Amino acid sequence: MNNKELLRKSAIEGVLERRVSQKEVAARLGISERQFRRILQRYRLEGVTGLVSRKRGVPSNRKMEAAIREIVDNFINDPLVKGFGPTLMAEKVEQMKAIRLSKETLRKMMIEAGVWKSKVKKKVEPHYARPRRKHRGELVQIDGSEHAWLEDRAPKATLLVFVDDATSDILAAEFVPEESFFSYGSLCQRYFREHGLPKAFYSDRFSVFRVNRRDKLKYEPVTQFQRALSVLDTELICANSPQAKGRVERANQTLQDRLIKEMRLLGINNYEQANAFLPQFIRDYNRKFAVSPASSLDFHRPLDETHDLAFLFSIHDFRKVTKTLQINYAGRVYQIVTTHPAYFYADQEVLVTCDASGSVSAWFDGHMLTLEEVEKRSRQAVIVSSKSEHTSPLPPAYDHPWRTYGKKINGKPVLTTLSTQ
Repeated sequence: MNNKELLRKSAIEGVLERRVSQKEVAARLGISERQFRRILQRYRLEGVTGLVSRKRGVPSNRKMEAAIREIVDNFINDPLVKGFGPTLMAEKVEQMKAIRLSKETLRKMMIEAGVWKSKVKKKVEPHYARPRRKHRGELVQIDGSEHAWLEDRAPKATLLVFVDDATSDILAAEFVPEESFFSYGSLCQRYFREHGLPKAFYSDRFSVFRVNRRDKLKYEPVTQFQRALSVLDTELICANSPQAKGRVERANQTLQDRLIKEMRLLGINNYEQANAFLPQFIRDYNRKFAVSPASSLDFHRPLDETHDLAFLFSIHDFRKVTKTLQINYAGRVYQIVTTHPAYFYADQEVLVTCDASGSVSAWFDGHMLTLEEVEKRSRQAVIVSSKSEHTSPLPPAYDHPWRTYGKKINGKPVLTTLSTQ
């Protein structure tokens, strides 16, 4: 008998000895008087045995059928689903085998099969959650996660992710070779055209977003990304810690678990296929994990058609035109082709842009100039002084006295070789 049954036995004995009423005992045991009377009657008929649960030693009515258990066991031991957690495993068993089981049931079965280990929660320092913004598009957290997304089927890549702070929706995502101004700019252009302009971006302190070296600078340096966003009237906030932008960090953790395994099941072996699959995955992700915003008002602003996004998300720099109407940029020389007199552009400052393809353009007073790259000739060999340590001395003449040094007849040097070596 367990403790509950022993407690009932002592309570029944108190009633039989008239030391306590049935109503008081029922209240103490947390059951109704009617239920207590049934227990009392069974005790009178069967004695102590009547207090023992009749389900003990009897198979549960909810016991899984042997055939179903075999199917599930074979599925969770399949190498294709290696590393799946209990929650994702339960979803895939229902989706692929049409068997609905709770994640706890799957967890126990996975532990028994040796494909999952029970985990003990570690004590971690708590980080107080920052309240969500109330409106969609009010704050969008952005981040890049470098990972072996296709496991051993392809090299590592970086997944850029834009997550809405109010809803945890993934608004945009793309696989790129690495985090760079051009990769973020390309994703921003697509995101702005699909959703509009957000009120603010929330990022880390990566060099694309912020100049971290400010030694002896009297002004606030501006990155190319900040310049582009300032034209679009979108604020850029740089977080002081990863925990501050926890929503996009947690999204990355979920993606590194679920997205990798989904692409493994689909046999995706390159990042072109992965990018094509992302929209479908994002729709499923948002349906499962997104929440409703506190306000139905969307803070995304329509994109102004006058803004040339390709121009904004190019590298912008300034150069001074020489008197011969040439521009030096990135180690190359460009000639301005124009019908205007030379003094019209000479010594003027022009805007030079370079897009993701490496194409260079120059702009003066809002107009694009015609450029032709000038072929750079290699410099002539530098004349080195004979006293330099890098010079190679010429061999002496065949009849030079040095060749007969120490060989003399009657006090006069004797020529010993005709070789010029």
